[in-house]
Amino acid sequence: MSTPVAGLLLAAGAGRRFGGPKALVELDGEPLVLRALRALTAAGCEPVRVVVGASGEEVRALLPDPGQAVVAEDWASGMGASLRAGLGSLDGTDRAAALVHLVDLPWVGPEILARVAARASSTTVARASYDGVPGHPVLLGRRWWGEIAETARGDRGARDWLATRDDLTLVECGDLGSGRDVDRPADLAGPA
Repeated sequence: MSTPVAGLLLAAGAGRRFGGPKALVELDGEPLVLRALRALTAAGCEPVRVVVGASGEEVRALLPDPGQAVVAEDWASGMGASLRAGLGSLDGTDRAAALVHLVDLPWVGPEILARVAARASSTTVARASYDGVPGHPVLLGRRWWGEIAETARGDRGARDWLATRDDLTLVECGDLGSGRDVDRPADLAGPA
C-alpha cells in the first residue's frame, strides 16, 4: 500500500437486536472485534483504532494493545458518535486516509480491506460494493474528516454525507467475499 492508511474499527454498539455487544461475540472461537482487528492489520492499516462504548472495558481487555481503544462517550446516540470519536483520534497522525470497518462484518477479510485501501489519497471517497450494492469498508480521505465529523449523526454514520458525493468510487469486492453483516445470532451461520 503506497499511501499510509489508518484503520478505524467501529465496535461501540450495544447489539440490541443481537442480544449483546457484537464486538464480544465469538465466531470460530474468536471474538468479532479481534477478527476485524486482525483483518485490518493484515490489510496493512496502521495505526488501527478500535472505537468502544457498550462493554468498553471488556472489549478493551481483549485487544492486544489496549491503547488502540478509543472511547466514544456518547456511543448510545449511534454510529455517528463512534465515527466522530474515531476520526478525532486520528487527528494527530500523518495518515492520508482512514479505512472505516464495522465489527459486525466477519466475512469482510483482509483482501477486501486491502483492495479498498489501495485507492487511498487525502481526497479519496470510496467504498466497497458487493455485486454492485454499496457496503463496507468505507475509505475516507483526510481532507473530509472534519466535514464528516460535523455531519455524522445517529445510526447513519457517514451515510448522509456519502449520499451527497459525486466523487464516490465504488470498489467491487463481491468476488472476494460477502459484505453481509451479523444482526442476530442465526446470522453467524455464514453468508447465504
